[in-house]
Amino acid sequence: MHILNRMIALGRSRQLQRQFQEIERRIHALPGRSRARLGLLTLREIGQASQCDFPHLYGTPPEDRYLPWGQGTAIGYARAQSDNAEVSLRGIALWLAVTYHETKDSPHAGVQTRHRQVLRVLRELKDVQAGTDPSQDWMKAEAVA
Repeated sequence: MHILNRMIALGRSRQLQRQFQEIERRIHALPGRSRARLGLLTLREIGQASQCDFPHLYGTPPEDRYLPWGQGTAIGYARAQSDNAEVSLRGIALWLAVTYHETKDSPHAGVQTRHRQVLRVLRELKDVQAGTDPSQDWMKAEAVA
């Protein structure tokens, strides 16, 4: 049974990695204002998910609650693919929130790596939201000189 759990975790980790690459690409393609808004949306989604009995199942329809993992990442990923900017932002926020909770306390190394990747992106979004976007630091240095 232990081997089966490890195989399932490895498969899930790979699936999340493929999705993460696309999500990260879409985040970096966003203008600064949209990234700041995405940070707020993601924070709100994480907060709403944490109030659920099972945060990793946030966004999952009630009839699908007994699957190995929730449908929140799949729903968020599908929405992130949208051509509509608002739908895409909300999809990315949902994906990040569900992935954060799903990978949070995992004992599996591959899944822990996904959690660290999500934390890194959340940190970048927080920095953009706070106005400390590293790509904009050069402007501040020139203003001081």
